[in-house]
Amino acid sequence: MEHGSYQDQSASTFSLTDEDHTLANSLRFTLNQDPRVSVCGYSIPHPSEARVNIRVQTTGDPANEVLKDSCQDLMMICQHVRSTFDQAVADFKNNKAS
Repeated sequence: MEHGSYQDQSASTFSLTDEDHTLANSLRFTLNQDPRVSVCGYSIPHPSEARVNIRVQTTGDPANEVLKDSCQDLMMICQHVRSTFDQAVADFKNNKAS
């Protein structure tokens, strides 16, 4: 869910349910790598709630588009890590067998 202004789309807060520090900190990292982002951060309103609030302020681009791009970047990073790990396991098994 997005909480923001219709007049200024460059700053919004997004509430993600059923998420925790794992996704929020990873998204914060990828958002901070984007030059279009001026400020971003996250908070967890209460430890017993499975909800994360992510605040994104950009240099002018719509915050929701920047967040979508960061989610895609994070998915690509995860795919790269997974393929690198799978290749390392396969190489280890091949070297062990010989």
